[in-house]
Amino acid sequence: MEADEGARGPMPVRVSWDRDDRHRRLRVLAVAGLVAGGLMAVFGLPPIALHSPLRLIGMVCPLCGGTRAVQALMRGDVVTAWHYNPLAFIVVPGALLVLARWGVGLATGRWVNVRVLRPAVFWTLVALLVAVLWTNQASHATMLRSGDGSFRDQVMGLGLGTAVVGAAAAVLMLVVLPLARRLRSRAAERPRG
Repeated sequence: MEADEGARGPMPVRVSWDRDDRHRRLRVLAVAGLVAGGLMAVFGLPPIALHSPLRLIGMVCPLCGGTRAVQALMRGDVVTAWHYNPLAFIVVPGALLVLARWGVGLATGRWVNVRVLRPAVFWTLVALLVAVLWTNQASHATMLRSGDGSFRDQVMGLGLGTAVVGAAAAVLMLVVLPLARRLRSRAAERPRG
């Protein structure tokens, strides 16, 4: 009964404190991201910049500047991180929260779980945030495109960027699809009243 009332409320998600960990795969992604960010903070950026296909036609995407922003944030340079990509202020603290959640779960045997109750509202909010971020990044296009190098370097960056995005998509599919299936099966099992 309580879950049905929550589904009708204004919040598109529900946070619960459970005995089972419904988001196990997130910690792998968080650890990998924080290790990569830490390595970039210590050793510098990769020798080839990662680019989306839009970069070759002179456009930027919402992720442009993300690598430089994460590196700057991991070094403690919040102003530079903000200028390159504000998304770093969601990604890095989000990864730290996932690790803190993991630690609390290991210590207590209970896990903070988040469940999307209203996917349409949730994805609409995500789309609006992406649009705002893309507009912000487009307003900084000149700065983001500085240091792109030759056309050869840009094509190599596109190839590397495509490989990284493909790998990230594969990892996300391992997290998102099983979670979506689990949510659908639980929703189908719930008695309608």
